[in-house]
Amino acid sequence: MPSLPSLLILTFSPIRSDPRVLKQVELFKGKYRVSTCAYGDAPDGVEEHYPLPSDARGWSSDKLGLITRQYERVYGGMTAVQEARKILPRGQFDIILANDLNTLPLALELQPRLGVHADLHEYAPSEKESDAKWRVFVAPFMRWMCRKYLPLAASVTTVSQGIADEYRNRFGVQVGVVTNAAPFLEAEPTPTAGPLKVIYSGAGQRYRKIELIIDAMKGVDDKVQLDFVVMPNEPDYVDELKRSAVDLPNVRFIDPVPYEELVSLIRNYDVAMCFLPNSTFNLQNALPNKFFEAVQARIGVITGPSPAMVALVESYGLGAVTTDFSVEALRAALNGLTENETAQWKSAANDAAWTLSAESQVALWESAIAEIAAP
Repeated sequence: MPSLPSLLILTFSPIRSDPRVLKQVELFKGKYRVSTCAYGDAPDGVEEHYPLPSDARGWSSDKLGLITRQYERVYGGMTAVQEARKILPRGQFDIILANDLNTLPLALELQPRLGVHADLHEYAPSEKESDAKWRVFVAPFMRWMCRKYLPLAASVTTVSQGIADEYRNRFGVQVGVVTNAAPFLEAEPTPTAGPLKVIYSGAGQRYRKIELIIDAMKGVDDKVQLDFVVMPNEPDYVDELKRSAVDLPNVRFIDPVPYEELVSLIRNYDVAMCFLPNSTFNLQNALPNKFFEAVQARIGVITGPSPAMVALVESYGLGAVTTDFSVEALRAALNGLTENETAQWKSAANDAAWTLSAESQVALWESAIAEIAAP
């Protein structure tokens, strides 16, 4: 029997806590000879793992190179690239699945026999657009990588239609959409009873403006209780959030749990908060993990008027959309929660669970890699 094609899944992230990359591993192991290169320990079920040192950086610190636009030098100076070059064999993989723009030049350099698929987790040229220095010096480097390397990928995917459209319009490449859907969970909605329990889960990063949710809870009836499960990405910011909520009896911060336990935790609630301000292009077009985790947990959602989330909320009847991104609009939505309506949202999530599951969404990855493997 002929051996299976070899597939390297490449990411500059801690792979065992990266939900999107773990879905790729689960999808392809057994169908290909899967190897991984990432920070941390190997995920379960891969044939070989190439660990990156924890202090290797997947972003540039070459200020002079950025200022003078010596972008080949800038990319080669990234320590994650340097370390990966030391350990990854050139020309030995059939296919490479490159996660995020910063791995794509390396993936092409490794000369896989059949080709590279690029999966872009956001719109890279706007990654940190709220930072003026980043916009001036780093964004042009990101655009250079897009222009130079995206056309060389055999196929490209990203997380939402708005981001896919922007890549196509700016760089002339066709980009498919694989959402950050959570794995399907065989479950039924839990009963709804007061007080209504709301959860916000996500990364503790200042640009997400989580403080707006705390401000909205000032003046919300005690019929609503809100729990935060916030990862300490920026510990000082998370501490600020906790201090600002200390006088709110219906707000708690609870400890994060491993990703594989998150949906089970969310099932203890009635509504998930998927409220992301539209302060950047990527946030405007966000379709985050937490949205799909709520669907699999069979609970409702509250979102701001983010187009990608609004489309799904309205198509499937999954929850409430605030009139704008203000504290007042979010407070009104929270005060408007009722047991009957929340129970209806849970039922709608149950009906949509398979359609909005990872198993349904990842078919595009499967077909894209199969097309590269076909020759």
